[in-house]
Order: sequence, then C-alpha cells, then structure tokens
Amino acid sequence: MLPTFLVKERVVHSDGSGPVTELGSGAGKLIVLTLGITRSVEHQGLEVVIQGSADGEYWRTLVKYPQKFYCGLYSTLLNLSTNEDVSYLRVQWRVNRLARNEATPLFGFYLYMEQSGARIAGAGRLGIVPMPATAAVA
Repeated sequence: MLPTFLVKERVVHSDGSGPVTELGSGAGKLIVLTLGITRSVEHQGLEVVIQGSADGEYWRTLVKYPQKFYCGLYSTLLNLSTNEDVSYLRVQWRVNRLARNEATPLFGFYLYMEQSGARIAGAGRLGIVPMPATAAVA
C-alpha cells in the first residue's frame, strides 16, 4: 500500500471535512496516520478526527488526535484488524481560538496514511540496511 493523502495540504479558516477515501488493500491492516501542520497562528487549536465506514453512509470515530497548537509532524496508529468492516475513511477537523481576539482561525495541514512497516520494506528493497543500535559512531 503506497502512502495515500486523506487530506492534501490546505489552509483552513473553519471546520470542515476531507474527501471519502476507499481503503482497498489497506482494509484490515495496521495503518500509520501522519498529520503535518505547516501553518499555525498563536492561541488557536486544531482538532482532527478520522472516521471509518463500511458503506460510505454511516460513520464512526476511529482515531482522534489530541488538540494541536504548533507546526510539526504527528503520527499515530490505526489498527483496522479490530475494525475489519471499515472500507472507507474520511477526516474531519475543527479549528478554534483559545483567546478572545478577533483573529480568524488559520491552520495549514495535511494528513496521509500508509501501511505500518512500509518504510522499512521500501528501504530493504533499495538495499538500505539500518545501522544496529549498538554500533559506535566515530
């Protein structure tokens, strides 16, 4: 399973949701979700929820990121082996102000998924061998 964007990079000023994404070969697998926040304004928060559905009609929350305030990369695991009926994912977000200023909320972010272990498998195919943790660095 190749990395797939659930939300392509965008700048948001209000609550919203991303497109529905079919899991395909990722159904029933352990998935790594990576949230990248590229823009943020002081005293504002971003809440991101990943929902799953068997039919694309009825949705339930699978993962909720803790509220984020700063730029950075935030990864979490989604174990779909305990949710084997899930065939579709979508992302919903909420933006809010933490201070009583008049500034419109603003966040730049993206979110993608990939099967757990995909980076290790890809490195092995390229002939890259990780250095043992006990090796001394000169």
